[in-house]
Amino acid sequence: MMPLKNNLERVYTEYSPRLLGYIRSQVDNHEDAEDILQDVFYQLARTSSDCDCMSEIERVSSWLYKVARNSVLNFWRKKREVSLDAEDLVCEDIAQSLFCSPQDAPDTILLRKLVWQELDIALSELPPEQCEVFCLTVFDGMAIKDISSATGVPAATLLSRKHYAVKYLRKRFHNLYDAMISQV
Repeated sequence: MMPLKNNLERVYTEYSPRLLGYIRSQVDNHEDAEDILQDVFYQLARTSSDCDCMSEIERVSSWLYKVARNSVLNFWRKKREVSLDAEDLVCEDIAQSLFCSPQDAPDTILLRKLVWQELDIALSELPPEQCEVFCLTVFDGMAIKDISSATGVPAATLLSRKHYAVKYLRKRFHNLYDAMISQV
């Protein structure tokens, strides 16, 4: 067993180059890899000082790589959550462009008409069950439990169908959104 409190600097010097190489192979950006490495050694220092029972780790190398792997996984989870938030903004921007207001300019009205046409086409490409639950919840404002009661289809099935519909529409409209933004 190695007492970590007395050897953190030595452990860092010994393991950081290889650990950084491993982390770098898992992420795209060198700065992100450095941040993850820093987090790994922060956790090591915190673990070694938290309590007497954690002041020694038998297999430092194994522990460091396990923490690094978990930190990389957490990094990608956070990145995916941010990506999903960005997709939600895309959907929100497109949704706002679907409805008119009295002071809209003629080019905005034309754009809205084109978006509605694209939405009609995209909805026709969905399986009927997905299209139906999407339209009932989004356009008619019905709750999933009400649709479930009316149709006898389990709520979980309806939620799954809506999820796949939204996922398809997000992908389908992403290119349209990019085109709309590039025109601005």
